[in-house]
Amino acid sequence: MSVLHELSITDLGVIESARIELGRGLTCVTGETGAGKTMVLTGLGLILGGKAVPATVRAGAEAALAEAVLDAPREGDIAARLADAGVDLDDDGTVIVSRTVGASKRSRTVIGGRTVPQSLLADLASELVTVHGQHDQARLRTPARQRETLDAYAGAGHAAVLDAYREAWSAWTDAVAALQSMEEGAGAARAEVARLRDDLAAIDEVAPQEGEDTDLAAQARVLENAEDVRLGAAAAHAALGGDDDLTAVSAIESARRGLADASRHDPALADLEERLAGLSYTASDLVTELASYLDGLDADPARLDEIHERRSDLSTLARRIGVPDVAGILEYADRARPRVEEDDAWDETLDARRREVDATRDALTRAAQELRAGRQKAADRLASAVRGELVLLAMPDADFAVAVTESEPAAHGADAIEMTLASHPGAPHRPIAEAASGGELSRIMLALEVALAESAHEGPRTFVFDEVDAGVGGRAAVAVGERLAQLARTHQVIVVTHLAQVAAFADAHVVVAKATDGAVTRAQVVEVAAERRIEEIARLLSGQEDSQTARAHALELLEASGVRP
Repeated sequence: MSVLHELSITDLGVIESARIELGRGLTCVTGETGAGKTMVLTGLGLILGGKAVPATVRAGAEAALAEAVLDAPREGDIAARLADAGVDLDDDGTVIVSRTVGASKRSRTVIGGRTVPQSLLADLASELVTVHGQHDQARLRTPARQRETLDAYAGAGHAAVLDAYREAWSAWTDAVAALQSMEEGAGAARAEVARLRDDLAAIDEVAPQEGEDTDLAAQARVLENAEDVRLGAAAAHAALGGDDDLTAVSAIESARRGLADASRHDPALADLEERLAGLSYTASDLVTELASYLDGLDADPARLDEIHERRSDLSTLARRIGVPDVAGILEYADRARPRVEEDDAWDETLDARRREVDATRDALTRAAQELRAGRQKAADRLASAVRGELVLLAMPDADFAVAVTESEPAAHGADAIEMTLASHPGAPHRPIAEAASGGELSRIMLALEVALAESAHEGPRTFVFDEVDAGVGGRAAVAVGERLAQLARTHQVIVVTHLAQVAAFADAHVVVAKATDGAVTRAQVVEVAAERRIEEIARLLSGQEDSQTARAHALELLEASGVRP
């Protein structure tokens, strides 16, 4: 059943070295004030993913170590994340967790021999362990904490309803934000679109074509140097195949004919003759193409003026828009057209967004009503369960209630949750923060936890209580011990306590005691039984373990609890 099997601590605060075996049932940790109980909790907090504080490292040590053996889930998100991190579970489903806290170096988190992020350990622990301390009593005073407690009690089906509400909340807030953005920025947005519309009109009037500026620049260069271009092309044409007696074509052809005659006597020259024939064909083609180029060469000054005017129009348009070339103009137009088209449907879009706000608000209202109905049912059941627990915790006259009232929608729902208490018959119901004393608040928290544990359908968990019995004494303390023992029948429960009445119900009793050699103070952590357990309970009762009266009372408590010393 247990999910936490053992805890080892080294060089943490006053604890030099300690190892605690944790079995099923109820384990109580006691000790004098300042003996080191806090360090046991600190070590436990470390293996549950708590923050590493270098100041907690024992003086003179380089690092502190907390190590534990935990059960680990074999299925679900955490199991998948452990597998992704390369963590292998032992055959019995357990895993070794260790946290190293350096006095001056970085801390490390290791699960199953693999270094992992602290957050993974915290997520793993949150699935297995519930920790309550005196600060949790303060959290119970807040509406948010009370709401979370009620939602947890309502169960898995309620969690799905809460998720549906959160989706509806997100859809509504997104719709509201979209509408506000459109309405609040309407003036500036429409002015921007008007500018884009004017720019597109100018672009459409000029009608630039892709690559046009590059082509016009090339044509301008030719026309601006038309005479040089003509002379160069004509010289090449004359050299290759003009009217002169000796041209490149005639020379190549004369050489080819000479090789053709010679190759009849020496076949080895046939290949050279064939290559010269290829040169002759190529040269003749070049002569033809140059002649065609010269015939089509345009030296019309009017055409050059047209090109200059077109390039000027394109340049003016690019400067207006703030881009370097025609490609930039076309890209700008591609971006601007959807904006202008959207503006053309501005009124329709505005109406659509208003309708979306109304529709999502209606959906949110329906989701809020379903969520509220579930919370009201859970509130009645929880209040009844807690009232029953309070009777067993020596608060028979207390009337506990959970009020669910409608409020403005928020991310968590449209409900205000308030837990109230009437401490005695005839007393008005007041918020528990005002109506409950410290001891009463401790018992209410325990009653809530027992109710939550008994309603849960999940497997056994480990519960850690840090002096949940603060402010409790006498018969109420015995009642707290009984209910912790009841919770420990189905879950593993670890309690740090200063009350003998609670410790008497423990299945295992661990004592943290100080020891000093005059120079160094150390804490010893040992499990006690038989005579030593009687002495510790007597010390809790009277402050003196050798008091015969206290010993007799200790034996009486143990006998009444039904737990063997």
